[in-house]
Amino acid sequence: MIIHQKDNVGVCLDGNETVPAGHKYALRAIGMGEYIIKYGEIIGKATQNIEKGDWVHTHNLKTHLDESTEYTYSYCAKIPAKEKHTFLGYKRAHGRAGIRNEIYIIPTVGCVNNVCMRLAKDAQKYIRGTLDGIFALTHQFGCSQLGTDNENIKKLLCAVALNPNASYVLFVGLGCENNGLDGIMEYLAPYARDNIAYFNCQDVENEHAYGMEILSSFAEKASQLRREKVDFSELCIGLKCGGSDGYSGLTANPLVGRITDRLVGAEGSAILTEVPEMFGAEQILMNKCKNKEVFEKYRQMIVDFKNHYIQQGFPVYENPSPGNKKGGITTLEEKSLGCIEKAGTSEIVDVLDYGELVKEKGVSVLNAPGNDLIAATALAASGAQLVLFTTGRGTPFSTFVPTMKIATNNKISAHKTNWIDFNAYDMDENGLLALILKTINGEYVCKSEDVREIAFYKTGVTL
Repeated sequence: MIIHQKDNVGVCLDGNETVPAGHKYALRAIGMGEYIIKYGEIIGKATQNIEKGDWVHTHNLKTHLDESTEYTYSYCAKIPAKEKHTFLGYKRAHGRAGIRNEIYIIPTVGCVNNVCMRLAKDAQKYIRGTLDGIFALTHQFGCSQLGTDNENIKKLLCAVALNPNASYVLFVGLGCENNGLDGIMEYLAPYARDNIAYFNCQDVENEHAYGMEILSSFAEKASQLRREKVDFSELCIGLKCGGSDGYSGLTANPLVGRITDRLVGAEGSAILTEVPEMFGAEQILMNKCKNKEVFEKYRQMIVDFKNHYIQQGFPVYENPSPGNKKGGITTLEEKSLGCIEKAGTSEIVDVLDYGELVKEKGVSVLNAPGNDLIAATALAASGAQLVLFTTGRGTPFSTFVPTMKIATNNKISAHKTNWIDFNAYDMDENGLLALILKTINGEYVCKSEDVREIAFYKTGVTL
C-alpha cells in the first residue's frame, strides 16, 4: 500500500520473506541522511543507504525530532457536512444524557479501597430494573500528594462523578486524608448535583452498613429511570489508541476519524488526547485550530509538555513502545501521524486542561499523557460517555465508561474475539457507526464493560 504520492516508503500489508506485515519498504533507493516520507510527511532520516524494496525500520531509520521546533498558524480544517442523529439516553437535569444507568462508588483515598470494593460487591443484589451496574472506582492516591498532584486528584475524581453515565455517586472518605470530602464538596458545590452522597468512614459507627443504606436508596431510584430520545448534541466520544501497529494509521484511526467528522456534523463532541503522541504531527493539529486563540492554547500545551520531559531529563522522542516497533512503527513522528487521524478533518475548537469538562461542540484536545489507562480515564473524566479505542496489539482494559476496542488488522480481531468489538480492516464506516449507535442505545455491551478502572496522572513527589 502506498499512502501518499509524496511517500518514498510503502506498507507491506501481508508481509513477505524480508518485510513483516504492516512494516515499511523503500519505494526507491534512499540515501543515508535523506528524509523518509510516509503519510506525505517526514517520519525520520535514513541512517544508511537503503535500496529499493528494502525493509525500512529501526536498523536504518531514526527520528528527526528535536525540542526546539517553532510553530506557526495556517488554518486548514474542513467543516463536515451537517447530519441529524438521535440516540436513546438517560436524560439528566444537570446536562448531557448518559448512555448507561450506573452507580459509582468513589474513594477519596486509597486507604478505603477495600471498603468501596466490599460495598460494590454486596450491593450487586440491588441491581434491578434499568440499573446497569454498581462499580467501585478504586485508586491508590488521595493522600501524601502535594501541590498540583493534590489538586489534580480532586479535580479528576470530581470530574468522574460528573460523567453523564453516573445516575448516582457515593464518595467514601477516610477522614484524615489530604483529599478530604470538604474539598470535594466545595469543588462540586457550583454544579448543584442532588445525585451525590458523601461520608467519612471515621465518622460513622459501621461504614459498611452506612454505605449499603445509601446504595439501596440509590438503586431503588435508578432502577426506575428510562431511556428517552435525545440528539447527538448530547453525545461526547473519547478518542484513544493503544498497542498501535503499522495498520493503525491506515485502517482503524482513519475510520474513527470519519466517525469523528460525522459526529461533529451532527453537533456532537469528541476529545483527542495523548499529547506525547502528537509530537511530530502537532503542527497539523495546530493548523486545524478554529482561531489563533485556540492555536495559542494548543501551542502552549505542547511546549509545556515538552519542557516537562526536558526538566525530567528525558528526550521528547522516547517513544514508540517495543510493541509498536514490533507492529511496524519506527519513530514517534510516524506514530503521531497515525494517531492524529482519529480526529478526522474537523476543527479543533478548544483545549482542555487535565480534569476539565468538555464545553464546546466539535473536537477538543485534552492535556493528558499517552498511557492507555491514564489517558482513557482523563477522556471519560472530561465528559466522554464512550471511548473508541483503536488497537493493533490488543488490550483487555476498560476505563469507567464503555471502552470499545477497534482492531486495526484481521489477525488481532480473530485472535482476541473476547477483547475486540469491531474489526476496522475493511474500513466499514457504516458498520462502525451502527455498532456505536447500538452501544449508546444500550443494545450492545462492549466486550470489556465488566472491567471498570481509573488511573491518575501523577507528576510530582509523594510524601
